[in-house]
Amino acid sequence: MPPGGFDVSQLGQMLTQLGQMLSQAQNTGGGPVNYDLAAQLAKQRLAATSSSLTDAQRSAVRDAVKLAELWLDPATTFPAGATEVAAWSATEWVTASMPTWQRLCDPVAHRVSAAWVEALPEEVRSAAGPMLAMLGQMGGLAFGSQLGNGLAQLAAEVLSSTDVGVPVGPNGTAALLPENIEKFTAGLDRPASEVMIYLAAREAAYQRLFVHVPWLRERLLGTVEEYARGITVDTSRIEELAQGIDPSNPGAIEEAMRSGMFEQQTTPAQQAALARLETLLALIEGWVDAVVTDAVGERLPGAEALRETLRRRRASGGPAEQTFATIVGLELRPRRLRNAAELWRLLGEQRGTAGRDALWAHPDLIPSADDLDDPAAFVSREELADPIAELERTMREAGTTGDDGAKGDDSPADPDATTDEPKS
Repeated sequence: MPPGGFDVSQLGQMLTQLGQMLSQAQNTGGGPVNYDLAAQLAKQRLAATSSSLTDAQRSAVRDAVKLAELWLDPATTFPAGATEVAAWSATEWVTASMPTWQRLCDPVAHRVSAAWVEALPEEVRSAAGPMLAMLGQMGGLAFGSQLGNGLAQLAAEVLSSTDVGVPVGPNGTAALLPENIEKFTAGLDRPASEVMIYLAAREAAYQRLFVHVPWLRERLLGTVEEYARGITVDTSRIEELAQGIDPSNPGAIEEAMRSGMFEQQTTPAQQAALARLETLLALIEGWVDAVVTDAVGERLPGAEALRETLRRRRASGGPAEQTFATIVGLELRPRRLRNAAELWRLLGEQRGTAGRDALWAHPDLIPSADDLDDPAAFVSREELADPIAELERTMREAGTTGDDGAKGDDSPADPDATTDEPKS
């Protein structure tokens, strides 16, 4: 056996079988993953449990969102963001959300696909020759299969288009999943209509924020891309794949790659990106939490209980979300939600709704991770009295700071640049 335990004599047979497997899932989009295949796998797994929605279910969603929008109007300066209201089945959620998952997953999948080739022993690369590209597709194929399974599990649990912290559906579409909401309500001691309206208010609040803060979605996705650049693949898994599977069984290849491909993320760059992502998710979720509490708190008797239930649900993540985190090597969770919600609540009390919402005008204005440590101190800052004027003053000063070009380009400064270390 050659050094490293990789038997080159098995390479031809393994690549033949891989070619057979890959021929059934050729990538037509130029990327590392066949997302059509991932969607098909997800829908196949959901076929036995997902059904067509009734007219009554769709009508209930429309009515709940319509009422929620009326209640939200005085609670935020952002007008209604949703131009369409939809009720989705689990399979409809998969279809509608796939473009967003592609944007979220492509950076990770590209890195995984490349890492498969990078991590191979030099003698294997030489022996593979023109077949090396096929080896590179192995990681992407396994990723697509895992993505399909993960999306199926998520689709069976999510309650709305924004349940993972970012709208995954088309821009401006407020969507709820009535079947999943019914299952969720079964474990609560609250009327079904009350739960539906509360979830509709959260969905509508998310839509208002993301539609009227145009930089927000790109900032989130850009941070995911930055995080993905530092991903490494456990090379011992590749050696194990070569040694321990039956080359005549393509299914064994896929099974061998289902878990444990990611090494622990320890690079400073990844820690910094993860900290920024968690802070931004917490600020988004905290704003929604505060606005919805203002809008429905006195109208729904069970609002506070529902608020706490959803806080815990988002903070801990369910089994499906944890499975998905294993697939992409990333958790989309707002770990400091309570601090963020308190910060936005205090801002609303002391600066008013307009003063609170004005901080979303530019990424340089939003609170940082350090600000979440002491929300009261952040709220008491004098410059918050006119955040737009403060931003303009800062930008003028930055443009005349010398020859080092600080902020000389038009790219926004990172609001969490001084808080690279994530909280334990």
